[in-house]
Amino acid sequence: MRARLLVIVLFLVGMLAAGLGVPLAWQSAQNAQLELYTDRLSDTIFFASIAERPLTEAKPTGLEEELARYDMTYGISVMILDSRGQLFAASRNPAPVLDEDGLRRVQVAMAARPSPSYPLLMPWDTRPMVLAQVVLDDTTVRGVAVTVSPTDDLHRDEVGVWLLIAAAGALALGLAVLVALPIVRWILRPVRRLDEGTGRVAAAVLAGAEPDRVSDGSGPPELRRLTLSFDRMAETVAQAYTAQRAFVADASHQLRNPLTALRLRLSNLEEHIDEAGSEDHIAALEEADRLSTLLDGLLALARAERTSPLVAVDVDAGVEDRIDAWRPLAEHTGLQLVREGETGLTVSATAGAIDTVLDAVLDNAVKFSPDGGAITVRTSVAGRFVEIAVRDTGPGIPADELDRATDRFWRSPAQINVEGSGLGLAIAARTVELAGGELALDSPPGGGLQVTARLLHVAVDNDVVAEFRAAKQP
Repeated sequence: MRARLLVIVLFLVGMLAAGLGVPLAWQSAQNAQLELYTDRLSDTIFFASIAERPLTEAKPTGLEEELARYDMTYGISVMILDSRGQLFAASRNPAPVLDEDGLRRVQVAMAARPSPSYPLLMPWDTRPMVLAQVVLDDTTVRGVAVTVSPTDDLHRDEVGVWLLIAAAGALALGLAVLVALPIVRWILRPVRRLDEGTGRVAAAVLAGAEPDRVSDGSGPPELRRLTLSFDRMAETVAQAYTAQRAFVADASHQLRNPLTALRLRLSNLEEHIDEAGSEDHIAALEEADRLSTLLDGLLALARAERTSPLVAVDVDAGVEDRIDAWRPLAEHTGLQLVREGETGLTVSATAGAIDTVLDAVLDNAVKFSPDGGAITVRTSVAGRFVEIAVRDTGPGIPADELDRATDRFWRSPAQINVEGSGLGLAIAARTVELAGGELALDSPPGGGLQVTARLLHVAVDNDVVAEFRAAKQP
């Protein structure tokens, strides 16, 4: 943005310099040419006056010497033509040959009309200035006096003036750069701090920390007010987000004790419930269990929302630990739980991220896989990422529902009666996103569901990790 604003300033200064310099150069050239034209016209009129008697008497004696002295002094060729257009006297031998414009000016003079003024002669126009003045004896045209003036000096002066104006314009642009740079930097400093502060604010809010202030009292008044408004907004958002997260965590904790007491009282009532109320008693126990599961999910989600520093996490240790933890339950339900793929991998993630993700994904896999099925955990490297893929042999999720599977509290209509809170995949997805990765769901050939957590390989540069992590912030 700084370069763009500087280009705009230079463009405006350049337009101003051109708007002033071009007319000035043009007017200077016109004045110089008019001065030359006036001087040569007066000389031409003089020669027309002294040529009257020699032309009338048809005796050029003395006239040629006068013309030659003038030519030798000023370098301007002079010719006297008679009424038939024939050369009568000249300052040079041979006399210069007139071009089409010069002949036309002679014809105009023969008609006793004044020689027309010259248009502006540009530096690349090397033609001489030709002026013709009629020689009259009373009202009789005796001939024409012609001067042929070189324009080299005129062009040289024009180029000198134009170069001087161009140098002044370049100097103005240079001064504009020197003046504009600190001004542009001063103007854009609040904008730059806003740009840099946006990412920091998002990270600070998610981490539960106080956002760094963007306003530093510099820049134009309008932008200073904008940065102050941004700071107030960031503070309000941080407070609201912290209050929301605290409410979820506090509510979950505060509800756990009365819920546990409620579950205990319901259990104690089992021997006192008659047959007619047994179904309602069982339903109440199930609802208490479901509410307990939901509170556990909310607590896990609140923990997942907290951002922590990225560290190097050993994939093998995390995967093997979770497989060992879930293998008894899997075998109890008749499932095989196996590990495949590459080993010795390390990812950049928050501490415990792999445990959180695999707990959520394996819980779903064990829950929905039928007896005799298999759950496969495969690890591999794909470009910048390490992929941890969990595939089950359950019913899977329809293709049109895959995008919604990681939404909070979402459950497939086909599995609405299955136990669960609908927060597992949402927690896994958020945990992976905060580590700078992504969670992908797909239906592989052969059925089932495959959930793949892509985490950045620890060999990736830290700046790249930070960039991926910042891109995932809301």
